[in-house]
Amino acid sequence: MPSKPKLLDQVRDKIRVKHYSLRTEDAYVQWIKRFILFHGKRHPKDMSAPEVEAFLSHLATQRNVAASTQSQALSAILFLYREVLGIELPWLENVTRAKKPQRLPVVLTVQEVKSVLAHLDGRNWVMASLLYGSGLRLMECVRLRVKDVDFAMRQIVVRDGKGAKDRVTMLPDSPVELLKHYLEKVKAVHEKDLHEGFGEVYLPFALERKYPNAGREWGWQYVFPASQRSIDPLSGKERRHHLDEKVLQRAVRTAVREAGLTKPASCHTLRHSFATHLLQSGYDIRTVQELLGHKDVQTTMIYTHVLNRGGRGVVSPLDRI
Repeated sequence: MPSKPKLLDQVRDKIRVKHYSLRTEDAYVQWIKRFILFHGKRHPKDMSAPEVEAFLSHLATQRNVAASTQSQALSAILFLYREVLGIELPWLENVTRAKKPQRLPVVLTVQEVKSVLAHLDGRNWVMASLLYGSGLRLMECVRLRVKDVDFAMRQIVVRDGKGAKDRVTMLPDSPVELLKHYLEKVKAVHEKDLHEGFGEVYLPFALERKYPNAGREWGWQYVFPASQRSIDPLSGKERRHHLDEKVLQRAVRTAVREAGLTKPASCHTLRHSFATHLLQSGYDIRTVQELLGHKDVQTTMIYTHVLNRGGRGVVSPLDRI
């Protein structure tokens, strides 16, 4: 009889069955490891809610982790018990919750965005322009496929965004010509890969089995591919993955510094600025919500607070004197 897979291998298998991302898989496995080590390598089936509460409270009180970090740890442990071990934990009532701070997003002015973009060039300028001009999240940008950029309709289709949702957003005019020129170079690299016996890209879910040749088609290639081919950790195949997001993050960080800005701006700041500037231009909040891909309009409402509008134009009494 074949031996039963180790616990963490069972976790990985279950995560892949549910089509979670590789990043989520790595994060969940690491949190489960920490949970087991925290309790002296006891098997999770021999533990229950009190041990989970103790671990989560330790993260908040001793490790001072952020609320989002504690929530991620809780999600990983609940996944282990519910999906892998088939155990339903009673409601966790005694967990010390990490305090979730109420912070407003950092937003740049139009002139500040212009200054940051002026210190970028080539591919990095195109990518940053899409973050600001289309409201893309960082990973939505680096995972963009050629087929999802519609130059004729001037739109971008975001596939499997946050919350596993698709949406359509605009393709701004400014980066179009440079993007087309850049894609010509990407296509040349792809054709070279094909000539060398490679050129296959990762396809989501079961598409690789359903359409075995689709991974080599031009439309499925990443708009922003990596400079080198690498081994896919899931399939073991040598492929050209998308660009590492850290490349753009470093470039934007350098551009912010060279622009002389004191705000702690990042790639995501460009998306915040996109939403805020649309509201400043008079677009209604529902339109902005759809472009951003927010499930709840309350998430989008944060940008009205950045504007100090609260749904109405508020003028300081000092400015009426």
